[in-house]
Amino acid sequence: MWRDIQPSQLLIPLDVHVDRIARNLGLLERRQTDWAAVLELTERLREFDALDPVKYDFALFGLGVLDQG
Repeated sequence: MWRDIQPSQLLIPLDVHVDRIARNLGLLERRQTDWAAVLELTERLREFDALDPVKYDFALFGLGVLDQG
């Protein structure tokens, strides 16, 4: 199954940690944390890497968990 899905097709998982850090970094402007915010953030991350925008999830999550943002 995973051989048929490209990293570019994935969407960023938006939990409280990723949400907070993305907002602090100016990557997410939408006020609500909802499906539209997932799409907005994924599109912003595609500006950095169109082939794998979700690779930034671990960094955003980690900064949020460590309260670094």
